[in-house]
Amino acid sequence: MSKWTFVTNHAVVLTYLANHPSITARQVALEIGITERAVRTIIAELECEGYIVKAKEGRRVRYSVEAKLPLRHSTQVGKPVGKLLKLLGGVGRASRKGSGKKS
Repeated sequence: MSKWTFVTNHAVVLTYLANHPSITARQVALEIGITERAVRTIIAELECEGYIVKAKEGRRVRYSVEAKLPLRHSTQVGKPVGKLLKLLGGVGRASRKGSGKKS
């Protein structure tokens, strides 16, 4: 049987960052079962497109998710990434900027 999933690695990483804003790339990789290099590439792509914002806290990085930004697929035009995160259980502290929630 082939091994595939309905949710992309980008969505899974974004969900993890929303739920665990201080998680390391290594921890994400171990949790979701992809390489740390792949996680770092995804984080860089999400940051480049504005879906996440990184802030240094001492030696660590804290991630914030911009939940109001639109999903990227042409069939999902106008739908905010926050709706996907909510569906995937990823409306955590890090998504407060885009969702209007306060912690």
